[in-house]
Amino acid sequence: MNYYYITGTSRGIGKAFAEHLLENPSNRVIGISRHRSIEHANYKHSYLDLTDVNAISGFKFELHANAKKVYLINNAGVLGFIKPVGKLDAATIIKNYTVNLIAPTVLTNAFIECYDSTDAEKVIVNVSSGAGKNPIDGWAVYCASKAGIDMLSRVVDSEQKIRAKKPQENIHKGFHIFSIAPGVVNTGMQEEIRSAQKEDFSRLEDFIGYKVNNQLSEPEFVSKKYINILANINSIKDVLSSIKDYD
Repeated sequence: MNYYYITGTSRGIGKAFAEHLLENPSNRVIGISRHRSIEHANYKHSYLDLTDVNAISGFKFELHANAKKVYLINNAGVLGFIKPVGKLDAATIIKNYTVNLIAPTVLTNAFIECYDSTDAEKVIVNVSSGAGKNPIDGWAVYCASKAGIDMLSRVVDSEQKIRAKKPQENIHKGFHIFSIAPGVVNTGMQEEIRSAQKEDFSRLEDFIGYKVNNQLSEPEFVSKKYINILANINSIKDVLSSIKDYD
């Protein structure tokens, strides 16, 4: 069996990802979010508030004796209020960093700890963003947290490569980690962006144009691209990439 832990499965990319995976009877999906929107015999839901650091720290992964593959897909993310630094709400800053960076870091740590002695193929996928590589006004926390996800991925990848060179520690298969950006996707986050105030966000018209000109990818299309990419992890070009790199 293949086991996929996915955060943010109640809507958007996370939900589409889970539903596509469930088309294969060999897959088991464990959704991690506050709300459940999927009903399937091979789907299990873990109700978890990714803004609650105590709840996140208490989350436990399960050992699966029959696992051929075990995946963690850190998909959940929030943009929050689009305003320049100096106009942000402190509670929102903390909440957004928790969802976007603290939660995936804690879950990645727990995932590696749990499956360290498992011989299954073990893969961590962080859904990143071009915003982690390019500054966008009004998106300070989102940009910074996605940049953090990219660096987390690079560090974990380096650690796994260092470990692989130590025969005494390389008894079991190591972990693969990738940070892959989905591009501009037609999700609720895009609706939030288009509702921003012009004085707080200089690129507002660009994002309105993406919708008007049908330049937004649908979550179903994007999730299929992810699944196709991950079907052969040896084809993935680098720790950091975008689904556009695989057209």
